[in-house]
Amino acid sequence: MKTDLTVCGYIFDKDKVLLIHHNKLNLWLPVGGHIDENETPDQALLREIEEEVGLNVEILNQTLLPDGGNMKKHLAIPFYVNLLSVGDHDHVGFYYICKALNPEKLKIASKELKNFQWIGKGELDKEYISLDVKNQCLKAFELIEQLSN
Repeated sequence: MKTDLTVCGYIFDKDKVLLIHHNKLNLWLPVGGHIDENETPDQALLREIEEEVGLNVEILNQTLLPDGGNMKKHLAIPFYVNLLSVGDHDHVGFYYICKALNPEKLKIASKELKNFQWIGKGELDKEYISLDVKNQCLKAFELIEQLSN
């Protein structure tokens, strides 16, 4: 079975996280998509978020190592990585925590999406949010709270 590399961003604005309703999968998920050839995960994440929901974001959890040697650029560290079946192929997903820089610009900008919703931590028990997404959201909320302190 084919395996693709993907990125997903749990995007926060104040005390809420953004989830999108994906057409093909009929699931509520974080914003994301495939990493294109010659693209870093950070570049893919920024591109996918802008293409799908029209937002600019800051990717949090950046590396704090000094520059030097053969290193070209520091990349953000995913807070979670998994292998996910999407039916006809698998995704290795790299999950990041992001802060919305222009939340007022949020819109459905892709035919891949049915809807979107800002969700608070206390709203994650909704039946349409799958257990894996709920658990990822809870971890993302925990980490954003740590980064805010």
